[in-house]
Amino acid sequence: MSPRPVIAGPRHAISAGHYLAAGAGLAILEAGGNAIDAGVAAGLVLGVVQPDIVNFGGVAPIIIRRADGRVESIAGLGHWPMSLPPDLFMREHGGKMPRGVLRTVVPAAPDAWIQALERHGTMGFAQVSEAAIRFAEEGFPVYPMIHDSVSAHVSDYAEFPSNAAVFLPGGKPHAVGELFIQKDLAATIRHMADEDRRAAAKGGRLSGLKAAHDAFYKGDIAQKIVAFMKQEGGYLSAEDLANFRSRIEPVVTRAWRGHEVTTSGPWCQGPALLEALLLMETAGLDGLSHNGADYIHLLAETLKIAMADREYHFGDPAFRDVPIDALLGDAHLSARVAAIDRRRAHPGMPDALLSRGTDIPAPSRRTTVTAEPDTSYVAVVDREGNAFSATPSDGTYNAPLVPGLGFVCSPRGSQSRPDPSHPTGVRPGARPRLTPNPALVVTRDGAVIPFGTPGGDVQIQAMLQVLLNHLHFGMNLQEAVEAPRVATYAYPSSFAPYDYFPGRLAVESRVPTAVRDELRARGHDVKEWPDYTWLAGSVEAVRLDPATGTKIGAADPRRPALALAM
Repeated sequence: MSPRPVIAGPRHAISAGHYLAAGAGLAILEAGGNAIDAGVAAGLVLGVVQPDIVNFGGVAPIIIRRADGRVESIAGLGHWPMSLPPDLFMREHGGKMPRGVLRTVVPAAPDAWIQALERHGTMGFAQVSEAAIRFAEEGFPVYPMIHDSVSAHVSDYAEFPSNAAVFLPGGKPHAVGELFIQKDLAATIRHMADEDRRAAAKGGRLSGLKAAHDAFYKGDIAQKIVAFMKQEGGYLSAEDLANFRSRIEPVVTRAWRGHEVTTSGPWCQGPALLEALLLMETAGLDGLSHNGADYIHLLAETLKIAMADREYHFGDPAFRDVPIDALLGDAHLSARVAAIDRRRAHPGMPDALLSRGTDIPAPSRRTTVTAEPDTSYVAVVDREGNAFSATPSDGTYNAPLVPGLGFVCSPRGSQSRPDPSHPTGVRPGARPRLTPNPALVVTRDGAVIPFGTPGGDVQIQAMLQVLLNHLHFGMNLQEAVEAPRVATYAYPSSFAPYDYFPGRLAVESRVPTAVRDELRARGHDVKEWPDYTWLAGSVEAVRLDPATGTKIGAADPRRPALALAM
């Protein structure tokens, strides 16, 4: 019996990583907005009420599917400053990625939200940002997860005076239930909303959106960002900001059992989800019991392969040729599956099969996983059948908030390797390889399912398990989200310092003891998680039932997520 009910409504549904964001999005839908308007409103609220893991000046990759079947991906990921020396980290920082402004890439989230509204929305920035401004200015009650997150990083927040002022009032984290207020952030978003209103009153909705965009990337906000970067020794320039627009990128779609599964491109880790899914199918799923030892072993081994291929090949397609068709092709999948030992865990990361052109620097090996509760997610389907899937992110503990603005300029550079020879190595104008990766499924009977999760490198692992739970094992959407999960760490982390844990397999303790023991016997380094843990991600999803038009929402109890429908 699922502890949460299946949420369903005849008109529209939303599921988001925080309940206040879900409520804000539903209010927009009820006010006549479409899925894109609601998704942007919820995404902006996530950047306010989850400020430890989602940053207004961070990243926001988006997939949109219009009711007529058109699909579009807005990258929502910034590039390295054009003036950044490519050998900076190798030459001056011992091959490390230092904390602070040097890991800054162009803040992309404001642009991504505004582009989504420009291209597919019906409302202006001022209307969809009302809830975000309210929760920033009036505050929101601190909940246990943000209290624990900030408490775990007290020394990190204290390192930067602007961060400490917001996250450590009186020198300590907010107590649970205390209001978390962000006056500077409220003023920043309100300034953009005011510019939107003024321009829209004269020239219409698109003029208003352009004015809001210019306020951030060319106006007063940009000037404060650039001045702070110069003061701190960063490289982000006025030109980097003024010339920035998120790329409209091709999606990657593959058929699986008559369903169509869509991810963003290899500038993020999204296609690794497709590879793992196709590897599982090639290896053979039928007859394996859910979360039995044979199933989990195969799942772990296929995920190791997908993560290895991600490590060897994925990077910014504008700067490198990523062999997606080969990686997802039958020959490569069959060769990879043939190397899987059904009785013995591979001890580490499988070797490359396809030529990669450059040597991969050896990852460091450690014994302790330092996972962070990074990222959030929002899914929406509206009454017309438009679907919105977005994974906003960026933490605030490893780089300074811009004084007076209340946000961090995206520190997502931590997902580039300091060595430029790596497929995702530092390069001026190039983007890091992003872990956040929204996804969307159109089932063989026409159901539309936007879904995604936070969780860093665990994201595609959680998404794969939920997808198989729902479409292979026949669980309803909420059951699929709540079922016990596992995660492998047998590959280099996407985050600095790029830790590597050969053989590591984390397992939620609801998986039976006998199964865990059998996995150990097969050579997995099993580490037990609690019954439910935020480390296993927080998958949110919405499903449009094509037969009835009903919209169904599911939200993960592992984090403060909520699904709502009307």
